[in-house]
Amino acid sequence: MKLILPAQDVFTATTIDLEPTAAELDQIDREMPVISAEVELLDAQIMTLDRLPNELDARRIRRAGRKVLAARRELANQAGAGDAA
Repeated sequence: MKLILPAQDVFTATTIDLEPTAAELDQIDREMPVISAEVELLDAQIMTLDRLPNELDARRIRRAGRKVLAARRELANQAGAGDAA
């Protein structure tokens, strides 16, 4: 009988660093306005899942969508300015 074994070592969680690096934390901080805006948009959309959106709901969703776009634009502009410098 021939044994079939994996070609690589067994992976254990102790072989990796489970904490984020400083660079990863900095990137999360830079993206936090986008994350917050997307959560706000998601909250507005979730509120209308079980009913038809009224005018106030529609305005809330549009406002949250514009906030997401503005936050993404600001993040892209920061990244572009960082590359140019």
